[in-house]
Amino acid sequence: MTDVNVEQAVTAIAERAKRASRVLATAARGVKDAALEAMADALEASSDTIVAANAVDMNRERAAGMSAGLLDRLALDTGRVAAIAAALREVAALPDPVGDVVRGSTLPNGLRLLQKRVPMGVVGMIYEARPNVTVDAAGLALKSGNAVILRGGAAAAASNEAIIAVLRGALDAQSLPADLVQTVDAYGRAGGVALMHARGLVDVLVPRGGAGLIQTVVRESTVPVIETGVGNCHVYVDVAANLADALAITLNAKTQRVGVCNAAETLLVHADVANVFLPDMLTALAGAGVIIHGDERTAAAAPSGINVIPATTADWETEYLAAEIAVRVVDSLDAAIDHIRTYTSGHTEAIISNDLVASEQFVAQVDAAAVMVNASTRFTDGGQFGLGAELGISTQKLHARGPMGLAELTTTKWIVHGDGHVRP
Repeated sequence: MTDVNVEQAVTAIAERAKRASRVLATAARGVKDAALEAMADALEASSDTIVAANAVDMNRERAAGMSAGLLDRLALDTGRVAAIAAALREVAALPDPVGDVVRGSTLPNGLRLLQKRVPMGVVGMIYEARPNVTVDAAGLALKSGNAVILRGGAAAAASNEAIIAVLRGALDAQSLPADLVQTVDAYGRAGGVALMHARGLVDVLVPRGGAGLIQTVVRESTVPVIETGVGNCHVYVDVAANLADALAITLNAKTQRVGVCNAAETLLVHADVANVFLPDMLTALAGAGVIIHGDERTAAAAPSGINVIPATTADWETEYLAAEIAVRVVDSLDAAIDHIRTYTSGHTEAIISNDLVASEQFVAQVDAAAVMVNASTRFTDGGQFGLGAELGISTQKLHARGPMGLAELTTTKWIVHGDGHVRP
């Protein structure tokens, strides 16, 4: 298939999505919620088919040497399919953002102004090895009145094909256009490139995946992009930390699920508590199978038998997405903040401290989409924040920042009511 044919095919997909989005833009909340419930029911009813398709992807990628963390992202079982369906039902239960009045006023000349939320129109999504994102993106797009075009990547090809067929069938059964959910996966990377260039048909594009994918989309796309970011997340254990809490929070942030963007990748420890805290912390991390990269003071505090690999600058820069962590001892809160400023990806940063002044300084001076105080970085998530599912974690500062839920998939429209007004 030539590039010209791919471009034509993707243009046709985008044109169908645009037409479908116009149907949904004026749909009542009840219509959208019924469709979401139907999609959830259909996913559960097709769980065996979806899990079987996922097994094809898992076997192929395991044989190709995919890392354990990425395999975990890719994997689906009956429980995960049920959880994905439950997330759709949570989205259905959320308030509909479309039509919300952001602000309004009456001008001195009598003009009445309203600014209301309206759908974006057509949302494009390019992502890697995350079949749950296929459902999350479709559900959030539908609830917020948008059509969605998906490029899910070769690693999850069979899983996504099965899921999208189920979602489209559920929409059709609800008398809504199946073209509200489409994919360009059949056209490979060329399809993704054509999606990036479908300006005027696709209203916004969201990349979700590794740094390479995100930067490629940001660099190449002519469609407006909401940039999601990698998660080089830090946990800082302050001199005033409750050390038992610090151990539990750090272990959760690193090991609860290693292959996700809100997992901790670097642990910073105040020097005044390092010799007390690090022996237990490093033992717990090693016991959980975590490879430790540390500076000289970390290695000096390690108990006998705990291996600490000498850390390099690359370790401070790395989003491992694996059972690995970088550990550094710092002399002060200011030194911790300086380290984070140097290496942060702007995703999620955490401080463990019972000192209110220190916590407030950390919150004020650390520039990230989410800042945690005495809580795990793993909470930066649309579901955990009460947003239902999420389209991704935006690390940019325009329009959307942090977990992207329903409101972030809308824009606004100004409505002006006059009474024969003309401008003097």
